[in-house]
Amino acid sequence: MLTVVKCGGAALTRGPFVLERYVGRGEGVCVVHGAGARITAALEAAGIESRFVGGRRETSLAALPLVREAYRLENEQLCAQIGARAYGLMGDELGLEADIVPGLGHVGLPRPVAPASLSGLIEAGRVPVIAPLARGPLNVNADDAAAALSIALSADRLVFVSDVEGVLVDGEVVDELTAREIEQLDGLLRGGIVPKLQAAVAAARGGVRAEVGRTLVVA
Repeated sequence: MLTVVKCGGAALTRGPFVLERYVGRGEGVCVVHGAGARITAALEAAGIESRFVGGRRETSLAALPLVREAYRLENEQLCAQIGARAYGLMGDELGLEADIVPGLGHVGLPRPVAPASLSGLIEAGRVPVIAPLARGPLNVNADDAAAALSIALSADRLVFVSDVEGVLVDGEVVDELTAREIEQLDGLLRGGIVPKLQAAVAAARGGVRAEVGRTLVVA
């Protein structure tokens, strides 16, 4: 059993991240994290405006070092909370690959590629904790990165952990959403939930059970 856990930066603001809440004993685990709030604060301090298109952050050449440092700090914090099994990795150094997203600068859409070293770490009982950068370097949305890795690793589950219980429709968390239902919600959803659901649908279509909080997303 292999589970990919995507931990949003907002989830860490609620308290320490407890991996065991989301995976069973003995399961293989790979964690992908964001750092949204930390990146926004770093860019603001440097006088760089944060702009999003479809929930994805525009990243200029000047912003890249700040984004990398924010990811590094978030990675260290998350690894410390997971414990001795955690193995922190920057995605571009790991060898993640992505295609440039036009109009967003140094931003990439990840390819479903898993370097052999990643599988080796999981088989050895370690927990890879990955910051979503790809070769270039390119800044990659963490939801997209988690979905691509879950497909590449042939994972059984992809679990999105954030500061909400699940997907809210008409003010209530829904237990299940199909890809068709998500398409019908187009225009009603805003912000980070958009790439999250797109990533969940991509994973589901790739044969991975995708859960956004307690909302199951099916192809």
